[in-house]
Amino acid sequence: MKHIILYISIFFITVSVTAQNSKRIFESSKKEKTRLEVFTNDGSYIFQFLSEYILETTFVPKGEENRSISHAVVMQPQEVVTVYDCKEGDGTIGFSSKGISVIIKEEPFTISYRYKGKPLISEKRGYYKSKHEPMDMVKGNIVADSTEKIEFNLSKDEMLYGGGARALGMNRRGYRLPLFNRAHYGYETHSELMNYTIPIVLSSNQYMIHFDNAPIGYLDLDSKGDNTLTYETVSGRKTYQIIVGESWYDILNNYTNLTGKQPMLPRWALGNFSSRFGYHSQEEVENTISKFKEEKIPVDAIILDLYWFGKEVKGTMGNLEVFRDSFPDFEGMVKRLNAKGVKTIPITEPFVLTTSKKWDEAVAKNVLAKDSVGNDAKYDFYFGNTGLIDIYKPEGEQWFWNIYKDLANKGVAGVWGDLGEPEVHPDWVQHHTGSASEVHNIYGHDWARLIYEGYQGDFPEIRPFILMRAGYSGSQRYGMVPWSGDVNRTWGGLQSQPEIALQMGMQGLAYMHSDLGGFAGANLDDELYVRWLQYGVFNPIFRPHAQEDVPSEPIFRSEKAKRLASFAIAMRYRLLPYNYNLVYENHKYGKPLMRPLLFEEPSNPELFNYTKTYLWGNDILVSPVLEAGKKEQEVYFPKGSKWFDIETDNITEGGTTKTVQLREDFIPVYVRAGAFIPLTDMVQTTENYEDSTFQLQYYHDASVKQSERELYFDDGKTANPIENEAFQILEFEAEVEGNWLEIEFEAETGKNYLATTKEIALTIHNIKNKPKKIKVGKDKVEGTYNEKNKTLTLNVTWGTSKEKEIKIKLNK
Repeated sequence: MKHIILYISIFFITVSVTAQNSKRIFESSKKEKTRLEVFTNDGSYIFQFLSEYILETTFVPKGEENRSISHAVVMQPQEVVTVYDCKEGDGTIGFSSKGISVIIKEEPFTISYRYKGKPLISEKRGYYKSKHEPMDMVKGNIVADSTEKIEFNLSKDEMLYGGGARALGMNRRGYRLPLFNRAHYGYETHSELMNYTIPIVLSSNQYMIHFDNAPIGYLDLDSKGDNTLTYETVSGRKTYQIIVGESWYDILNNYTNLTGKQPMLPRWALGNFSSRFGYHSQEEVENTISKFKEEKIPVDAIILDLYWFGKEVKGTMGNLEVFRDSFPDFEGMVKRLNAKGVKTIPITEPFVLTTSKKWDEAVAKNVLAKDSVGNDAKYDFYFGNTGLIDIYKPEGEQWFWNIYKDLANKGVAGVWGDLGEPEVHPDWVQHHTGSASEVHNIYGHDWARLIYEGYQGDFPEIRPFILMRAGYSGSQRYGMVPWSGDVNRTWGGLQSQPEIALQMGMQGLAYMHSDLGGFAGANLDDELYVRWLQYGVFNPIFRPHAQEDVPSEPIFRSEKAKRLASFAIAMRYRLLPYNYNLVYENHKYGKPLMRPLLFEEPSNPELFNYTKTYLWGNDILVSPVLEAGKKEQEVYFPKGSKWFDIETDNITEGGTTKTVQLREDFIPVYVRAGAFIPLTDMVQTTENYEDSTFQLQYYHDASVKQSERELYFDDGKTANPIENEAFQILEFEAEVEGNWLEIEFEAETGKNYLATTKEIALTIHNIKNKPKKIKVGKDKVEGTYNEKNKTLTLNVTWGTSKEKEIKIKLNK
């Protein structure tokens, strides 16, 4: 969306502080099961095990009370076996679970953390207050006379990730990052401040720190080069959690247990979106979808920008009701689109302009944030003179939800929340629960909560789709789907996208994606457009979007661009069963859909800052083309596996870098040896997807003696399918014994899932010669052997209540 560009100076002021740990004196300690309290002369530390792998530390200064309310944490402390070791001789206290430990040295007072005996991190000065001349914290009109800091020691060589969505390179060590959600219009390869600022730090040494506090501040990742990590804030909790695990996947599973798992998205959200700024009328919307159908290009949703509630960009925000001049039969339009398998998603914003139709109602119902003397807060920004809905006030929350409830009753299937940083949020604005500085970073988070909980109450059977431009730690539990903001429509804009998505996946928000093709600017570059869409095939959400100067939809591009884009969209739809399984893995285990290669080789420093290639799920390796006119590029293949070229079946050994030739019709994509990749026939909408029939590609290699994979099924739309046992998981296992390749199918079926017979076209790759014998169950079959492609295809009918065994005698 167009908006004013704010140039904000951030002043870095040298402050004079006194190191407080030299004056922090141990007094006593007290242990209660999973909790240890340590008392000092200036406050108390509370160490609380939430699990064997999560330890929470809180400092409560003398004269203050412990603030127990967290915006992020939903985990209750678990029953954990702890070891308390107090060595009076050397003045050391140890408090340990099976995994993580804290060691407190009494004199001089120090706190350090270990995982299974391995040092992780230690407090440097720990908590202290920094007094100095007034400084601008993160925007011009916030002045803080003092800030509160928590300071840690870093090891010399560890790389640091986190801090939310930024364009800095994967390794963010060396930056002092503002924690203040703010849009960056037209960014490209470098952006230090964007819509999602999250107080999380991850280390290449495989641990995570989450600073459990919402107000604005800074995250200093060793900007002075003195091996110091500092969390700085204007107010709030002095609480952080250390999260560990055996692998990166364990760490993310533990973190999302701490802050909440992402609910299952509806399956239609994996399809193609028609989206632009914006569709001006009902006629334009319906004609656009008709064009998709005419061109036989699949589409599952259409997004309506602000013209659904007003004819003009300025002056109408806050109307939040259908503009009947342009959409005279909105309900009928939505119904007709639904009949075509196309969902409708309208934009909303939290701003109510004084010129809007809802202003008088918002004032009368007292739903707006206030100024310092209790009047409705009003101020100017790009769209007009505005107020801001106070979602922290019960009447404001209910008023806003009633608007969404009315839209849902009109048949819309999802919500788009824009400008939710909030884009303009003066410090003097007061909310029901605190100042703008205290709630600014979690406004988008709680806006998503409002919608999610509203659906739970009024539409409990529906999985909501909540597209949001801003959020914070833990936002994933409200079903939030983030996107990377108003990126420039340039190659530089594209180049930053893998990093942003990979980083956000590491911080729990696994559905981060971009406006495919780019948003800002009138750049009609078909090569850029196609390469962005090809990359988007292997993104959580496939949503081309743009300002209206340039069409984002392939149906309105050149014939060549349309043809190449349609190839990408076809691949996206063929991958539906594989991609839907990634939705399940994210919901169940917190696994990102896009995964950095450092997850594969956590001890390889060459991969700590690497984004040129990434994993889509466990088994697909993707190397996006991010530069114009490239004819070839280097691809690194992770160790421990062999990799099949998805187009040619050529095999590359893992642990190698290879220069590959590029083609314009696809980007380099590879499949892990031993993988089972499910595919479906292309459909025009996910409404036509039939999960009883699919193709199953098994990538056989003699080096893989045994392989197992799962494939998740449910109806794609009903809420809470796992809790309600309305699902089925198919289990595929391949094993090589001598000259025999044995493949077994098993199924786990929930009691409320209606199982169907599966018709599976099983294709086995890399079969050197026609097999000597093939048995499916007790039946001897021939199958179809392709001498040129070295593949064997078997048509398998499987009633999933019983196991199915396939035995192939290889002809080596």
